[in-house]
Amino acid sequence: MILVDEPRWPARGRLWSHLVSDVSFAELHVFAEMLGAPRRGFDRDHYDIPESRFAMALWLGATLVPPRDLAARLRGAGLRRPKHLSRRAS
Repeated sequence: MILVDEPRWPARGRLWSHLVSDVSFAELHVFAEMLGAPRRGFDRDHYDIPESRFAMALWLGATLVPPRDLAARLRGAGLRRPKHLSRRAS
């Protein structure tokens, strides 16, 4: 299932949402492509999508969830990749 939180995260003069899948990264990438989100918007386990794409994400079938639920669903699916566990470039 594709999940999205409300656009409330400020960056670069805009508000952003997180878009995730609790099934697979493949599902997430396909959905992001349908949404028109560039691959550079993918960050470890989610896409950052601007407020301007939020309504379209819902229209395409994403389920709106609170940020805590989004993170919990990622962890439950084994898809959470926290920043502190990311591999550093050598």
